[in-house]
Amino acid sequence: MRIIRGSLGLLAAVPALAATGDPLSVLGISTGKGGASVSVPMQIAILMTLMALLPAAVMSITPFLRITVVLHFLRQALGTQTTPSNQVLLGLALFLTIVIMQPVAADMYHQGWEPLEAGQVTTQQAMDQAARPLRTFLVRFARDKDIRLFVEIAHAPAPHTPDDLDLKVLIPAYILSELKTGFQIGAVLFLPFLVIDLVVASVTLSVGMVQLPPVMISAPFKILLFVLVDGWNLVVGSLMRSFYQ
Repeated sequence: MRIIRGSLGLLAAVPALAATGDPLSVLGISTGKGGASVSVPMQIAILMTLMALLPAAVMSITPFLRITVVLHFLRQALGTQTTPSNQVLLGLALFLTIVIMQPVAADMYHQGWEPLEAGQVTTQQAMDQAARPLRTFLVRFARDKDIRLFVEIAHAPAPHTPDDLDLKVLIPAYILSELKTGFQIGAVLFLPFLVIDLVVASVTLSVGMVQLPPVMISAPFKILLFVLVDGWNLVVGSLMRSFYQ
């Protein structure tokens, strides 16, 4: 739990890193004699550990998860193999995630890092305050069924309000909910392209073209259909709107 909160604190501190010439002081690592009780090498080791966990946090507790699942299903449905490449899909998912999470990250910064920098709250209080916007975002998309599952697994008391939910319960519940939603959207995307595959396969078999794989014939038709309906605009637009409902 402390590791998760520490990661949130690092996320909230990112804007301050760009405004100072000493990143160590911004992150609370003191190199002077009057520094914290934890030694500087230990602080650096903890910091590097938290930085290593940041990619997992970005992939798991942000819209990045749903977007990448949907884009993967879309590429599979089109049958284009490696086009667009993984780098392109991940880059698109990352920038869409930044657009969606920018207000949440700004609230985390204002509620957590700014009071800590001004000396108004302790580090623990700042991390708790920074976690509130994230908790609000996760509660919006986590299903009640998944939350109940992890409340039972963690043997935690039943929450009376969303604010009573611990992040160790809310984060895995959000991940399961996003996986379910991503697979549902992916299944819907598959259907029109599956119909094209079935039609092409039936036609090629009926005329005796058994030597030519139906996938080679259906691929141009699927790509043409996707281009004609402006598929990228529809898919990305629908994904973005699903996070603002």
